[in-house]
Amino acid sequence: MAKPKMIVIVKKPRVHAGHHGGAWKVAYADFVTALMSLFIVLWLMNTNPSVRKAVAGYFNDPLGRSTLTGTDRSGSGDNLPITKDNIKTLKTRLEKSIHALDNLKALSDQIEITVTPEGLRIELLETKDGSFFQTGRAELNANGREILTVLARELGKVPNRIMIEGHTDARPYSGHAGYSNWDLSTDRANAARRLMQATGLRPDQVSQVRGYADQMLRVPSNPYDPSNRRISLIVQYIHSAPEAAVSDDAANKAAATHTASSVTAATASASAKLSPATPAPPRSAPSRSDGLATRLWNKLRHY
Repeated sequence: MAKPKMIVIVKKPRVHAGHHGGAWKVAYADFVTALMSLFIVLWLMNTNPSVRKAVAGYFNDPLGRSTLTGTDRSGSGDNLPITKDNIKTLKTRLEKSIHALDNLKALSDQIEITVTPEGLRIELLETKDGSFFQTGRAELNANGREILTVLARELGKVPNRIMIEGHTDARPYSGHAGYSNWDLSTDRANAARRLMQATGLRPDQVSQVRGYADQMLRVPSNPYDPSNRRISLIVQYIHSAPEAAVSDDAANKAAATHTASSVTAATASASAKLSPATPAPPRSAPSRSDGLATRLWNKLRHY
């Protein structure tokens, strides 16, 4: 009698694959970081130089220990460039700073801030007794020093350039000989520049200092009006990127038009020199006497 077969059941333990870990997370994080960097670069390429300088200043000195643009601000956006689109924001901020001065509330009518095609114009108007300068002199009084200090601190926060102008009335200067209204207007503008650079403006922020004497009267109908004696501060615009691009496109189109016109004129002149005095009858191909043109024509016919 045959023995029954023994059935052997072998149970093999299931071995799970090892855990894949978080390597994919690292790769995904690198991808997102690279994508963000790409978008930042694309954004910076469409901004104006002042914004790029501010961003570069932050990355060069994140703690804000230096005095470069964009490194020592609190992040309120005060150091953004002033353009035609946001000029009223600066105007409002300056008016609030001036109205906060208790000592100058009586002189609020002597300070005018207007938006002009060249920028934001701030004018300090003199009175008969002298509001900001000593009468007939280029020395600032206490009121002039206080208001110019406040303006310098506010304007020093923006990257825009500043022009300073000095004006007088038509009354001849009665001081020592050889000193005129031209000298007085220029000296007053320079006195304002020195104080503002010492109290808030950057050394390179003032672009021009001008003295006009009585050549640009505020009240032309009354050349002797005291308000003709004034100091004007002009915050110049910084053109935004779209405006600069439009200007570049217009310049490129103008250059291209000029080039095309020059080429057309040169071609017409050359054709006039090569053509005979009497108009030739139309022909389908140049004659053999045309030289180079004939050889080019024959080559083109083979294509």
